[in-house]
Amino acid sequence: MKHLEKLILYLRICNGSSMSNKANPFLDGTHLHNEILIYMPQLRTFTFYISTENNIYHLPHPISTDNIQQTFANFKYGQTACVIDYFHTFRTICHVYSLPFTFTRLERISSKFPNIVFITVTHLHVNDFISLEHEFFMQISLAFPILKRFCLKNETEQLWTDHITEPDENLSDSIIEYSHFRSFGLMCAHGHYISQFLLETKARLPCLTELKLKYGPLIAATRYFTIDALRRNCSKVNRLIVENCTRVPEDVYQYFPSL
Repeated sequence: MKHLEKLILYLRICNGSSMSNKANPFLDGTHLHNEILIYMPQLRTFTFYISTENNIYHLPHPISTDNIQQTFANFKYGQTACVIDYFHTFRTICHVYSLPFTFTRLERISSKFPNIVFITVTHLHVNDFISLEHEFFMQISLAFPILKRFCLKNETEQLWTDHITEPDENLSDSIIEYSHFRSFGLMCAHGHYISQFLLETKARLPCLTELKLKYGPLIAATRYFTIDALRRNCSKVNRLIVENCTRVPEDVYQYFPSL
């Protein structure tokens, strides 16, 4: 590949514990240069997204986002960004990518994503263990303006506990418009997030056609399919994937009339 002039790389390393540098088990600028780029002397354009996910039990020194960013100090292929997420005490994910971001998928980011606009991303997976409130999802709608498929993994309940009978008056003027959303994946999310996305006083989803979630949280959020405030955003759903449901009651078809 020594004659290569342009390289586009999208790489996810889901268990990088076997990487040789135990002091820094993430694929950073130094690793890119020493293991890949040094063998491409004619490379002129390099566009990339790389995430390294690790189980780390005995890291000699904590690694920060700034530590990773410094390894790109002499990077000659344009601007870069990075973020490191520590989940509990041992699971970490490091994302590094070139700017502007040009890929359509972004996997397993947390609430710490950079304050930039991802104008090409259509598929997003958010993974976090802290409570994610309405303001965070407003940031999502602004940072990912053409997002079509969204998956959330977060079992932590929101701080505002009763979205139906006690609506937050502070949010009355901040209904989030998800103009392009086609699919939501909430299989691994607390039931509060069903209301966050489907309650018409919080969100508008004119294009939502696919919903993935567990049956228990669904009946809790809809109060056994009796709450009208969620019906509007469910009206166009024609593909409903429900876990832990052996028999679909008739109420489901009435609540989701496009099934």
